[in-house]
Amino acid sequence: MEITIVGTGCAKCKKLEEIAREAVGDIKVDAVIKKMSDINEIAKTGILMTPGLIIDGKVKSTGKVPSKAEVTKIITASM
Repeated sequence: MEITIVGTGCAKCKKLEEIAREAVGDIKVDAVIKKMSDINEIAKTGILMTPGLIIDGKVKSTGKVPSKAEVTKIITASM
């Protein structure tokens, strides 16, 4: 599983990365977590508001920091 955190490095983007790492650790899923911060690459995803969460190439969340429970649910549903 590939999880991409989309954002320019703001506090919300960092928080989403932290939550995603915790969720992956809690459910013990084999995942690679990447960051996408290049504005041109972000534009290609269609995400207009950061932070964004992409799992295996599919946008799952934009414009907010979901709770760890929400991120866990999103990851589990994507497996």
